[in-house]
Order: sequence, then C-alpha cells, then structure tokens
Amino acid sequence: MIPAEIARQVRAIEIIGKRAAAGFLAGEYGSVFKGRGMEFDEVREYQPGDEVRSIDWNVTARTGVPHVKRYVEERDLTVVFMVDVSASMAFGSAGKLKSRAAAELVTLLAFAAARNNDRAGLLLFADDVERFVPPRKGSGHVSRLVREVLAARPHGGGTGIGAALRYLGRVVQKQAVVFLVSDFLCRPDDYARPLAVAARRHDVIALGVADRRESALPPLGLMELRDAETGERRLVDCAAASRAMEEGARRRRERLGGLFARAGVDHVPIVLDEGVDTDAFVRELAAFFRRRERRR
Repeated sequence: MIPAEIARQVRAIEIIGKRAAAGFLAGEYGSVFKGRGMEFDEVREYQPGDEVRSIDWNVTARTGVPHVKRYVEERDLTVVFMVDVSASMAFGSAGKLKSRAAAELVTLLAFAAARNNDRAGLLLFADDVERFVPPRKGSGHVSRLVREVLAARPHGGGTGIGAALRYLGRVVQKQAVVFLVSDFLCRPDDYARPLAVAARRHDVIALGVADRRESALPPLGLMELRDAETGERRLVDCAAASRAMEEGARRRRERLGGLFARAGVDHVPIVLDEGVDTDAFVRELAAFFRRRERRR
C-alpha cells in the first residue's frame, strides 16, 4: 500500500505527463528516437513511384525485371531512467525539490516513450544501486516507475554514479537510450570511465538538475548550513560564501561540460528557480530534441 500523499503526487504528475506526451513532446521525442534503424523486409518488383535508389541490381540482373529492396523501421527501443535519489536531491529553495523535478522529468519522457510503444525501465541509486525495475511497455508500467521515484527512501546518502553505471552494464546488455538524472554533486573522476564505457554501448543523455541556491546564497549575514549527504554543519558568512559558491559552480559546470563532451554524452541542464514548472521542463526537453534532430 503506497502512502496517500505519494498516490496524490503520482496522480498530479501523471495528468501533466500524459498531456505533454500526447501533445508537443510526443512529436519531438518520436522524431529523435526512431528505433535502432531499418530492418530488411523483402525484395519485390519495382512499382511506379518507388525510389530508384532502392533498386536491387543483383536481383534485377538475374530476373531481367526491376526489383527493389523494402525495409521497415525497427522500433524495438529500450529506454532506461537512471535516477539519483541521494540526500542532496531532497533539496529545493524555489517551491520544488530536485527529487520532485526528477520524478516529473521521468514522467514526461516515460509517457512519451509509452506512446511510441517503447519499453521503459528504472534504476534508482544513491551510494549504490537502490532498485532496478526491468524495462516493460505500457502506461501502467510508467505509473509504477513514477511511484518508485517518488517513494524512494535511499539507504545511503551519497551519489554513486560510477557504481550505478557499472550495474547498468551488467543488467542492460541490449543497446538503450539512457537518461541519467542527477545533480552530479560528486567527483567527476569517480564516474568518468564508467560513463565513457556506458556511452559506447548506449545513447546516454545527462539531465542535470540544479537549484539556484546551490550557486548563490541570499544576503542574510551569518547562517548555519548543513551538508545533506555528510551531515556536517558549518556557520558561514552568506556574502563571502555566495562568491565562493558562484566560482565553485562555474568550475563544476566547466568540468562537467568537458566530461560529457569527452564521453560523447548530451547534457540538458535544468535549473530550478521561481517560475520554473513542469511546462518549462517540456519546453527544455523539446528544445533539446530539436537541437539534436538538427545534428542528425
């Protein structure tokens, strides 16, 4: 039995997710993720209107009658959502926790995948892998994935992206589209190699969820802050700390950008701030899909 509050959140998120998947986002998703390619179906006689480029010259020469090769799209696509449920994801200063934003992103993309008849799976991780739900089809399965993300209560507090990627390599052998949803508040060196290995097999897309207060503090003088993952408390001067945080955030963005570029991983940054809602996520994802389509 899932708690009533989780059930309420699932219903609220699903309403928005289904609407977006049935509308604008569905077309953008479908144009980018079209399956693994074209699969040979048959050779048949040429008919007026057929592409000349599809003529099978060997069969045509052997029979004396023009024949063309016919292909069908191989739609057998698997999508896996790797979602960070570490302690740092339970932070939010703009009316939305990063964990809630992660659940909404999964909902939007999972319902888009379901409309394309793709399989969707889920891998939750903190220090280590917390839960793996194998890929399946259907909107009912998507509802389960959303519940799992919202109800996650991790045993560890840290962010073990490397361990999660290595686990992915063991349980998902077939090529997949992998959405890695995290705030990436950990050492890039700890997962650089597993990420590069995963990106050689899968189409990996990093959805970086950040909160505006992680790069700047309000001007409130002295404030006691607590690290969500280590529990460490420290009294800080907000003005001085804010300048250091801005510089640290800039360096972290540069390191992440270089890491993703070297691994061949697309990166979609999502920054939570006032006015950033689920519709804003839809626009961010749709814009990313359009940029990606133009590169093809």
